[in-house]
Formats: sequence, structure tokens, C-alpha cells
Amino acid sequence: MSLRIEIYTDGACSGNPGKGGYGIVMKVPEKNYVKHFSKGFRRTTNNRMELLAVIVALEKLKSPDNDIHIFTDSKYVSDAINKKWLLGWIKKDFKNVKNPDLWRRLVPLLKTHNTTFHWIKGHAGHPENEICDQLAVKAAQGPTLETDEYFENPDPGGLF
Repeated sequence: MSLRIEIYTDGACSGNPGKGGYGIVMKVPEKNYVKHFSKGFRRTTNNRMELLAVIVALEKLKSPDNDIHIFTDSKYVSDAINKKWLLGWIKKDFKNVKNPDLWRRLVPLLKTHNTTFHWIKGHAGHPENEICDQLAVKAAQGPTLETDEYFENPDPGGLF
């Protein structure tokens, strides 16, 4: 039986670049399941956090047999998918595209899962989006921030 899984994501950055974080709320309404995730980074960008939140959420899914609805307040992420910019970026092997490491990480996840992306207006009182924002901001302000390796050391050894 296929489940509807709702994923709400948000990224935050204090300075751009600066300390950043992402927040995720995952819900399976028919099972009354809700889970929160977040992580902070010492130096990154808001767009990287918006995109990383989607990637991490999809990586946490155990089965490819569900209907995944991703809600993001990031036009950068939602337009790349819904306006099919990503397909063009793939064709040109992400040349002159920001965050190629993350887009490359996302592509196989989109091939694995049945995803639908929804844009929602940020800071507009949407309960799950507000929770994601709080999670992301708190993660960015946390005492133990991780290193966004690609951002801090882009293209180590000519991998991209």
C-alpha cells in the first residue's frame, strides 16, 4: 500500500554565506507520524541549506513506493524542479550551475522516489513551515556546527 508522505523543509543562514542550518518536518498523516530533523553548519549559504534539507529528507525514506509531497518556501528549489531547469542543468553537466554537488546528490533521489514539489510562502503562518524555520535557525545557532565540505573546499581534486 502506497502512503502519502509530506515533507516540509526550510533553510536558514545568518549572513550569506554564514552560519546556516536546515529544518525538516516529515509527516505520514494516515499513520499519525511526525518527525523533526535539523543540522547546522559553520559556513554555508541559504540556498545550500534549502536544497540540503530536501536531500536529507529524501535520503531518510526507507521505501520508494510512496507518494512524496515536498513543501518548500524556496523558489530556487521548487522552480528548479517544477520549471524543469534541473533537466537542462543535467544536460550541460551542471556547468555554471551553483551547488552542483547538491544537485548531483538530489538527481538519483528524484529518480528513486515519486515526488511532487509544492511551493509555499515562507513566514506566512504555515505551521509546518514555521516549525522548519525554527529548527533551521536553532541548528544554525547551535554549539556544534558541521563543515559544509564542498562550500568550504569546492572541487577538491577536480571531482566536479
